[in-house]
Amino acid sequence: MTLSPGVSRRSVLAASAAGVAAPLVVSEAAQAGHPGGGTTTYRLTVLGTSDTHGNVYNWDYYKDTEYDDSAHNDIGVAKLAALVNKLRAEATGPVLVLDAGDTIQGTPLATYYAKQEPITATGEKHPMARAMNVLNYDAVTLGNHEFNYGLPLLNLWIRQLGFPALAANAISVKTGRPAFTPYVIKKVSLGRHAPTLRVGILGLTNPGSAIWDKANVEGRIQFTDMIAAAAKWVPIMRARGADIVLISAHGGDSGTSSYGPELPNENPTALIAEQVPGIDAILFGHAHREVPQRFVTNLKTGEQVLLSEPSKWGQRLTKMDFDITRVKGQWKITTKAATSLNTNTVEADPKVLAVVRKQHEKTVAYVNQVVAASTVELSAATSRYEDTAILDYINKVQTDTVTAALAGTSYAGLPVLSIAAPFSRTAVFPQGDVKIKDVAGLYIFDNTLEAVVLTGAEVKAYLEHSAKYFVTHAPGTPVDPATISDPAVPDYNYDVFSGVDYDIDISKPVGSRITRLQIGGADVDAGARFVVAVNNYRRSGGGSFPGIVKTQVYNAQQEIRQLLIDWAQAKGRIDPAEFFVTNWRLVREGVPVTF
Repeated sequence: MTLSPGVSRRSVLAASAAGVAAPLVVSEAAQAGHPGGGTTTYRLTVLGTSDTHGNVYNWDYYKDTEYDDSAHNDIGVAKLAALVNKLRAEATGPVLVLDAGDTIQGTPLATYYAKQEPITATGEKHPMARAMNVLNYDAVTLGNHEFNYGLPLLNLWIRQLGFPALAANAISVKTGRPAFTPYVIKKVSLGRHAPTLRVGILGLTNPGSAIWDKANVEGRIQFTDMIAAAAKWVPIMRARGADIVLISAHGGDSGTSSYGPELPNENPTALIAEQVPGIDAILFGHAHREVPQRFVTNLKTGEQVLLSEPSKWGQRLTKMDFDITRVKGQWKITTKAATSLNTNTVEADPKVLAVVRKQHEKTVAYVNQVVAASTVELSAATSRYEDTAILDYINKVQTDTVTAALAGTSYAGLPVLSIAAPFSRTAVFPQGDVKIKDVAGLYIFDNTLEAVVLTGAEVKAYLEHSAKYFVTHAPGTPVDPATISDPAVPDYNYDVFSGVDYDIDISKPVGSRITRLQIGGADVDAGARFVVAVNNYRRSGGGSFPGIVKTQVYNAQQEIRQLLIDWAQAKGRIDPAEFFVTNWRLVREGVPVTF
């Protein structure tokens, strides 16, 4: 384990009665205390990142240029490192740096070293391990996307880190014990004459991984309730001498889930603060929101628990400050506050850039390979509210793949439908050369293709669930594409079918919007059977779509993005005349909606 300057190895606490792996206890030196009020007040600073999602450089691999958005945000660990180093230099007390998860998935850079040249095959150090080791974190929590590429790659990445990876509620099915380090207690020096401060850091990962990465974790890891895990481990940490308890949690603070009640809450951090005593602050992620500072009152103690979420991709850095003093032989927090800092205020750290440069350049070269020529420009900009050729491209490839795979089987006589989900609304295939980055920009997730059998009734129920995406519009009222969708329903929970013709009547209430569902001009019978091509995320229950969680009739573990690339390379050209079929529309009282 690599420790930062001023950090030394210390004793390892004894394993708990439950027989879990012993947590690591290390020591970190402070710079100075702050006198005041007849006692000495010290400042502890905790910096937090989350949802970096494979971003090291401030780079948009899909546009092949520096990242920029309408708010002029910057992204990447190199930016975070520069800001962390600045704050470390300015600090008058000790500084801890934590991450709340989702680090090794989300960019072509991360995908390249998981799929094209997987670190499990080459032994090369993962770019996110290289970058994060330079930044020198104290601990990272595992996010749900850490499980996307399987446990062998995840475990190798953890071994490559110079700091612990935490997940107290990820339990080994084989042993019944935490599969990863549950927590650490860091010994922090506040000065030559000050007693040691012991800071406990508990990591909680997201239970949704049991659905989203079922193929990788089923029978291997069980994900328990985050609230219950906190209630179990916080007292243990306090009993083992933690003066301050911090939680780094990969779950939002909304209290809601994108899935049903079959799993524990997806976004429970505010509930953890409210229900579990003994917690001083929570750094959280997963929801990709910027929450600079939120206080939640613990119902049992009345204490105010500090919460903060630092947005996504390295755009923000959480800064928590704790003023502490010694009272009757114990450390007491007198004030605490948090804010978020914008990483566009600093230049990228050159050391981080240097250690990842070769991997970044190799990825850039890869995504700029030409795979085909498109006869026209294809855009996904309007795909949410009108049928477009670029989504039919996804469905064409999925349909062809499943149809070919099931030839000669008992399912060969069933019609094959396909679901395009999710997709990027900003994706464009330019007229002329289409590159890997263009295809990857359309299908930005590492999903694999599967297929199940649905009845006509189940297809309709699925489409009704998807149609919740739209706000209800009475006949005669104006329809604006900018406000057509319900902000409570994310883009990635709106799906488009091929193989059936259907109308979505946005004047109808949710649950009664599919007013036409036909094949060849005839209404689909509720008992008819169809093979439906779908991604593994949906098929495993992601988005809580009804009827889709079934045994697969096709599952060759082929990544959809790669299938799109391979199809284009084999054809040499992308011509919508070969696959674009207008089969769905938005209507009001049967009248097509126009924009």
